[in-house]
Amino acid sequence: MNNNLKEKVCLVTGATSGIGKVTAQELARMGATVVILCRNRTKGEAVKSEIEKAYHDAKVDLIVADLESLKDVRRAANEFKSKYSGLNVLINNAGGVNNKRRLTTDRLETTFEANYLSHFLFTSLLLDTLKASAPSRIINVSSGIHIQGKIIFEDLQTEQRYSWMSSYAQAKLAQIYFTYELADRLSGTGITVNVLHPGLVSSNFNSHTKGIVHVISGLVFAVAGISVEEGAKTSVYLASSSEVEGVTRKYFYKCMEKESSRLSHDKEVGRRLWKVSEEMIQEKIGVEISH
Repeated sequence: MNNNLKEKVCLVTGATSGIGKVTAQELARMGATVVILCRNRTKGEAVKSEIEKAYHDAKVDLIVADLESLKDVRRAANEFKSKYSGLNVLINNAGGVNNKRRLTTDRLETTFEANYLSHFLFTSLLLDTLKASAPSRIINVSSGIHIQGKIIFEDLQTEQRYSWMSSYAQAKLAQIYFTYELADRLSGTGITVNVLHPGLVSSNFNSHTKGIVHVISGLVFAVAGISVEEGAKTSVYLASSSEVEGVTRKYFYKCMEKESSRLSHDKEVGRRLWKVSEEMIQEKIGVEISH
């Protein structure tokens, strides 16, 4: 395993708490320049300061953006590119659940946009920088719950029927389709694209839930959950290890290749979801995605 990431630039979304924060800390410890993307500036500055105090030579930067706004995601990508000419590792980590259906500023269902569509856009806008830095790595943090998911094109925004679990499972399955389709499209570019399940992690993952959903999920995480340090290990491994150099289009759990759900390997669904995602982004903010 290569623990030296000096001269490397790593960008982590959702890095102010949970496995994202630990991932950012570990990458900084290994010598990387770590760019944290988060929604709350105060929390971001606190994490940045904490890492810099822990590791004297740490290089940490902060970009504030709301993944519930496609325009803000576009602005964040442009901000990054105005400051950095290279990007070696992109970790799409941010995510969460909502026990009630809620719409973003784009009038899209929040779980779908924040967990999946914003990362689809953000990654697409950074591809030229990733290509310029090849070999480079894209790492998507999904969930084992994807096995319960299904892409329902007739109701992607869960207007007909909503439950926090089915919505989250669909979004995390969408991340895997995105990973596999992107890996295929980037074949030969020197960019690898992999996806992982971090495990059942005891964190503030369910902070946007309330009532019985919050209580039950909190108990499950407390009893069966692993630590955030343990949960971050696979993200750090995929970002830093020489063992996965050149490895792409794979699903990982506990730092090992595993099989994702049978449905996740349906290439026709993956291509259709990509096209629909492009159309959504074009309709909402007028950005054309082409690779």
